[in-house]
Amino acid sequence: MANGHDLIKYMTVEFVNYIETPRDERKQAKASAKAAKEHWLTRWFGWGPTSVLLWWKGRSER
Repeated sequence: MANGHDLIKYMTVEFVNYIETPRDERKQAKASAKAAKEHWLTRWFGWGPTSVLLWWKGRSER
């Protein structure tokens, strides 16, 4: 962005889009984004700790 006017224009457009979107649609978009998010263990450390956790739980049930 070349100057402050571009930033203000971008923020204004985003704010107007947010205000014009119905509340139910915003809530639905937020809920779907939250459901699509990966588990924190997988997101931070990959599949290694998750596989060890699954192995450990399966081991203790036997």
